[in-house]
Amino acid sequence: MELAYNGKRIKERSLTDLKNLVSKGEGLYLEFKYKAKYPEKIIREMVAFANTSGGQLLVGVDDDGTLSGLKFADEEEYVLVREIERAITPALNYSIERLRLPNENEILIFHIPESDNKPFKAAQKVYVRHKDRTIQASKEVREILKGRKKDKSLRFNYGDKERQLMTYLADNAHITIDTFAKICDIPKKQASRTLVLMVLTNVLRYEARDEGDIFLPV
Repeated sequence: MELAYNGKRIKERSLTDLKNLVSKGEGLYLEFKYKAKYPEKIIREMVAFANTSGGQLLVGVDDDGTLSGLKFADEEEYVLVREIERAITPALNYSIERLRLPNENEILIFHIPESDNKPFKAAQKVYVRHKDRTIQASKEVREILKGRKKDKSLRFNYGDKERQLMTYLADNAHITIDTFAKICDIPKKQASRTLVLMVLTNVLRYEARDEGDIFLPV
């Protein structure tokens, strides 16, 4: 796959380009790893990027952005590629770039585009990205990822509970499944189904969070 960085082809990327990228810090699209010591953790980040908005994973960069590099980049790359092929399903589309530092160590840069073939799993678990964190996806997020892949038109009936929901969101920034179930006096399962459907019909959007997903107006 041919890649570009700010309009440049990857082969033209310089150390200055890399430093500028790293200076932004970790975030929704960028993750640093010092080395491939725990490959199972690294592939979770890759899966999260593919399930969210894509991103770049840099191996050989400290959490504080220091470019330490890898002395044995060939070995580190082999370990990670083997783990990607073993543990990620379906097969992940990615590319690898290598950049040599002045100290002769190398940085491995994994480019993971957002994919339409969601949800991706690492060791049978689904992960998504929220800001600079990777989170295990809830049942609702998994259903949303699956539902967006289906080629069909979805509709929902705008009834009393949907009206109560939108009234609540007119005065509040977001809502959770528990809150929706409580204000409408409906089972959590029904609240869950309704919120998932409203995301799939682009009435709401969601943010995955460790403490529980939130749902917001589009």
